[in-house]
Amino acid sequence: MSEFRKGNVYIRNEWAGVISENDEGYIFKYNKNYLTSESPSPVSLTIPLREEAYLSKVLFPFFDGLIPEGWLLNVVVRNWKIDINDRFGLLLVACKDTIGNVRIMEVDK
Repeated sequence: MSEFRKGNVYIRNEWAGVISENDEGYIFKYNKNYLTSESPSPVSLTIPLREEAYLSKVLFPFFDGLIPEGWLLNVVVRNWKIDINDRFGLLLVACKDTIGNVRIMEVDK
């Protein structure tokens, strides 16, 4: 099962894990070093800390919620020429600097 695109997930500027897409949906896995760090925080209450990967057929609601809405979404779609239905692509380009403590940085291929 090959992965298509990936993003490093940072919590308070600390590398916390990786989110990726594949033929079957999406995967989120916490970084082992993050899990054993002094005070790791979960990315969200719906994705608690654990070593096993999380799998989902749809983009995890927490990550989907980071994507801008309304006029700002239209700006992102227009400027990056991304299909409005490509939620993972939108996550990778629009969530590098979010309002909260979580950000996503696309992993170069």
